Amino acid sequence: MGCKKHDGHAGGCVCDAVQSIKEAQDKVEKGADCKNSCYDKLLSPKRHHRSGSDTVPFMLQNKKGNYFYSVGGVGTDHCFQTVFFRVEKVDEKSCCATLSLLRPDTDIELDGCCVDPTSICAVDDLERTGYCIEVDLDCFCAIQCLDPDLVGGNNHHHGCCK
Repeated sequence: MGCKKHDGHAGGCVCDAVQSIKEAQDKVEKGADCKNSCYDKLLSPKRHHRSGSDTVPFMLQNKKGNYFYSVGGVGTDHCFQTVFFRVEKVDEKSCCATLSLLRPDTDIELDGCCVDPTSICAVDDLERTGYCIEVDLDCFCAIQCLDPDLVGGNNHHHGCCK
């Protein structure tokens, strides 16, 4: 059970945040041909940001504060665990979303059911992948947006889940 109050009129702040991230990413993608796009600056306001930054990476936590993680590449030589995601689609009515998995440049360590936070701190680069999951955003109580510069530019897996 998530944190959302199910009284018919209470909104889910995680769902709202993910929807806002998706809208910002869409605006950047639509303005990709314009080098002075305001939305490009919105996603990566640093002076020397990576060009083509169209991803706001984020992490999700449950009501106990545990990081949500997923696994990509199962059955391949490139299997990985991640707590880093990119929103691809959001259904506003059901608050369900398609998230693509972002592969960290270092392994994320699990201690039983929980992610070791020190392994998260060692990550300084994320790569977009072609692996996606469907989630119910009402099951999460916290979202932490990260610097778009963590994601290595536009790579070949762009738009994997649309």
